[in-house]
Amino acid sequence: MKAGLKRRAPKPNLKPMDEDEGAKGGAVQSVDRAMLLLEALGEDEEGYRLTDLAIRTGLSPSTAHRLLTTLEKRRFVAFDQSDGMWHIGRQSFAVGSAFVRRRNFVAPALPFLRRLRDLTHETANLAVVDDGEVIVLTQVESREIMRAITRVGGRAPMVTSGIGKAILATYADEDVVAIIQRHGMKRLTPKSVVRAGELRDALEAVRRDGYALDDEEFLVGMRCVAAVVYNDQAEALAAISVSGLASRVPKARVPELGRLVRETARELTLALGGRLPTG
Repeated sequence: MKAGLKRRAPKPNLKPMDEDEGAKGGAVQSVDRAMLLLEALGEDEEGYRLTDLAIRTGLSPSTAHRLLTTLEKRRFVAFDQSDGMWHIGRQSFAVGSAFVRRRNFVAPALPFLRRLRDLTHETANLAVVDDGEVIVLTQVESREIMRAITRVGGRAPMVTSGIGKAILATYADEDVVAIIQRHGMKRLTPKSVVRAGELRDALEAVRRDGYALDDEEFLVGMRCVAAVVYNDQAEALAAISVSGLASRVPKARVPELGRLVRETARELTLALGGRLPTG
């Protein structure tokens, strides 16, 4: 060091370790962006190329790649070098499985779902409500070669799904209106219910019959019949359903499927220590 020159002491770094420059309103931008990537990858089993994933999430390719490589180190995502595709990783499955294990009614429900599958020859599902949508927790697939399958973890708007309408029918009218106002009524197929009056009539039919019908409202070519499973307060805990190709579930078959689903939901309610509503 030359004489007369003093090394300037470095300025202390006053920035907290957990502060994020993109944090606004309590949200950490990098975490939020990483969650966007995980959600997108979780929606498509085929995976994404980096550029397509960046477009899908609205992120720049460089930002998406930086976040993906970090997630890959933690095994939340995986990169397939053979085709250049990013996929959901095994650690994401482990975390998601913890959610299912926490729902301690999933394992006891499986024998009921298997029996329902065997009686109807269609795929049997168990789902719950999450923020205006239904999410499939588990299912027992049909043994038919051509079968309708909604993947575990799949989501659907309440108003366009049999399970969603079955649970909505247990809500007070003002609660149904609040859900519509918050989430809307999207037309996913030509048969989707998009008017409040139509939904009101559909829910009245559910209360009368004890089961709900998704008549190709979420996916063209698929029908779903659902009924509610109640908790010990006689409130909707979950719902079960059978889903099948419309060609194998004609309108004439719906009442019989509805009876089987309704009775199975009733038995599962009692097996879980739930209480059926009165009146």
